[in-house]
Amino acid sequence: MGCCNRRCGLIAGAVVGVLVAILGGILIPVGDNIIKGTVKQEAVIEPGTTAYENWAAAGVKVYRQFWLFEVMNPLEVLDYGAAPVVIERGPYTYMTRYLAKDNVTFHENDTVSFLLPNGAIFEPSMSVGTEEDNITSLNLAVAGAYSVVPPELHILIDKMIYSTNSSLFQRRTVKELLWGYNDPILKQFVGFFPDYNKTYDGYYNVFTGKDDITKVGQIDMWRQSSLGFWNDTYCDMINGTDASSFAPFVDKEEPLFFFSSDICRSVSASYEQTVNLKGIDVYRYSLLPSTLASPVDNPDNKCFCSNMKVTKNCTLAGVLDVSTCQQGQPIYISLPHFLHGSESLVKDVLGLNPNEEHHKTFLDVEPTTGFTLNFAKRIQVNMMYGPSDVITVLKNVKDFTILPLVWLNETATLDDETADMFKKELLSRIQMLETAEYSLIGVGAAIFLMCIIAYLIVRKSHNQSKVA
Repeated sequence: MGCCNRRCGLIAGAVVGVLVAILGGILIPVGDNIIKGTVKQEAVIEPGTTAYENWAAAGVKVYRQFWLFEVMNPLEVLDYGAAPVVIERGPYTYMTRYLAKDNVTFHENDTVSFLLPNGAIFEPSMSVGTEEDNITSLNLAVAGAYSVVPPELHILIDKMIYSTNSSLFQRRTVKELLWGYNDPILKQFVGFFPDYNKTYDGYYNVFTGKDDITKVGQIDMWRQSSLGFWNDTYCDMINGTDASSFAPFVDKEEPLFFFSSDICRSVSASYEQTVNLKGIDVYRYSLLPSTLASPVDNPDNKCFCSNMKVTKNCTLAGVLDVSTCQQGQPIYISLPHFLHGSESLVKDVLGLNPNEEHHKTFLDVEPTTGFTLNFAKRIQVNMMYGPSDVITVLKNVKDFTILPLVWLNETATLDDETADMFKKELLSRIQMLETAEYSLIGVGAAIFLMCIIAYLIVRKSHNQSKVA
């Protein structure tokens, strides 16, 4: 009788072990649903959610580092048509995006509109010099007038250059070149980023994700529903978010799309690797070389090519002509030092050294929430000038030249306090739930196996005693 009770108890123990393991297995989908539900709820852009708190405020400090290109041989370029030789000066660092979104308005179609104030505060401790450092750079008025003014009126441009004692190159302070100065030729304020501190980026209208979490943060409108810069439906599309966040539960097999007003177009980034950022595993996404490839290699870029002469019949890779969104100014956007660009770009301007590690753009995205926790957006601003039989300072120029003016690295990363909070509020809870799930499965399986083994031993012992 006692032996029977023992075997019955072991069988019951095995059943309990199975039930515990089943409970652990049941908790996996239940726990996943709890996690997904919580993340989806907190990812919606509406007052009271984690996403809204990070989205509405200025949040993490964003810095823009500028490296200006100084022309070392301006006289040789003017007198003999020599290739410009440049060196980069910098970084000159500014804190930007420190102002909260303005005019935030929620709409009935589950979108929210806002304006993004621009602002820049110089950070001397993160810079190599002062804003008063002098740089020899391209004369923006001369290069701009060369492209904007019809050739038959170039004689007037030549007279204005002569009367103001101007030239193809000029010496200005870092502050003047970046943020603007009164130009003697144009009689107006010009610079790489004139009036930046007094402007807004926007109007933006984005989806809140309330009706469909996969659309959270996606841009419905920037100024208008279609860009209208490229005279093409495909190129004028606004795809994705502003890159500060994406829909939760990121699939690394799929590219991430985002729109950048700096380059007047949408781009995509592809998964590169998983990296650890302050104890948090994030997916690193980067731009592919095909992003600025020539239409010969990437036909999707055909509608971004408009100037057949400068781009050598659209065979030039690595630069994007954004003159259509810059009031006709001959501005070309590229990656720093013409990374992934045609070999001719580096040969026509000497002193450049493209480097993948230092010059690529990347985003570090936390896959569960879709939040971008670290990024480096790197772009270069270039300006074009070319030969002329009329404008004296351009008479020795042999061919169209795309000259680098400045490249910038816009960066932000979560601080230690935010990282600790992120790990505590989200990751630790997920890990605790996963530990509980797999612990129950493990404990249940162990109880089941021990009871079964003990049962077999007891039964064998009982059978042997009966035989004896």
